Amino acid sequence: MGSKGQKYNKYSLELKEEIINRYISGDYSSRSLAKEYGISYKTIDNMIYRYKHPEIIKSGKKGRPKNEESIDYKERYEILKKYQAFLKAQRERK
Repeated sequence: MGSKGQKYNKYSLELKEEIINRYISGDYSSRSLAKEYGISYKTIDNMIYRYKHPEIIKSGKKGRPKNEESIDYKERYEILKKYQAFLKAQRERK
C-alpha cells in the first residue's frame, strides 16, 4: 500500500508486453528484467500476474473469486450459532 502523496509510475502497453514476452520466453527472470529496465521486480511480477489472471482484472473486484454456490453470510452465521451451542452442550456434559 502506498504512502500518502506517493506517485506511481505508468508504463506503456508496449513496454509491458515486451517485458512479459521476454519473461514468458524463459530466457529472463523478473529480477534480471528489473535490473535491465530499472523497474522494481515486484512491479514486473505484478505485470506477469495480471497477464496470467485476466479474469480478476476484468471483473474489477480484488481478492478471491466467489463461487456461485457459496453460502451467504446469514447462513454462515446460523451455522456458527448452532455449532457454538453444540460446543457449549459438550462442555456442560463434562
